[in-house]
Amino acid sequence: MTPLSNELLRQSRIESVALTLREDIGDGDITAALIPEYRLAQARVITRVPAVVAGQAWVDEVFRQIDPAVTVTWHVSDGEQVSADQTLFTCEGPARSLLTGERSALNWLQTLSGVATRCQQFADQVAHTGVRLLDTRKTLPGLRLAEKYAVTCGGCYNHRIGLWDAFLIKENHIAACGSIAEAVRQARQIAPGRPVEVETEDMHELQQAMEAGADVIMLDEFSLADMKTAVRMAAGTCRLEASGGINRDTLVPIAETGVDYISIGTLTKDVEAIDLSMRLR
Repeated sequence: MTPLSNELLRQSRIESVALTLREDIGDGDITAALIPEYRLAQARVITRVPAVVAGQAWVDEVFRQIDPAVTVTWHVSDGEQVSADQTLFTCEGPARSLLTGERSALNWLQTLSGVATRCQQFADQVAHTGVRLLDTRKTLPGLRLAEKYAVTCGGCYNHRIGLWDAFLIKENHIAACGSIAEAVRQARQIAPGRPVEVETEDMHELQQAMEAGADVIMLDEFSLADMKTAVRMAAGTCRLEASGGINRDTLVPIAETGVDYISIGTLTKDVEAIDLSMRLR
């Protein structure tokens, strides 16, 4: 629901790649030093499994920071579905640089493609409905923006980016403020124009959030019957988001209730990396 700024993503990518290179290379790749400095090489990267690609810019950034003399040529695009054994990219340049950057480049690509692939699987399940699947803040530490980018490559959408771009008023916020109405009122005063979402746990709280004028109301672990009732109650007044322990088995019935959004933490927190392989030639 919050657009991911291209500039914010670019800055994050540069910083994150630099960190991964520092932790991998340290004060120098001693194994790559076995290869003569003048030796040039070519390499091909394939996926061993079907996947949705994400992370092209992170691979490019790895080799840009290691050695601008390396040329990377992509044969696929981010968001593209690929088959097992398909070539994703080729690269050429100093052999030392190719080998030094290999692991960091593949780590980024396999992780972000894993997120995109998982998201596409979930999105395909509910393609017959009008629901939008949202990620959450349950991301790998330090990889928030990269993972949220990968979510969009897989056909899902971003919720708030962090704690700064939208209000999400939960049970403890409500208790501290005194009521849902007071929490929403203060939110409008603190940051006019920022989206205000309220988490509710029953129909009574739903009614209060609607009366308070929340932009989005989260239905936390509502039954299917209550979700359907909530959709009828909120028609034309606000948007509804289902949340709480949603998995592949429960996803479709929830989507078919007519809610606007479903937020799913597993899109980013349970990443299964894609199996990639790089071969020098």
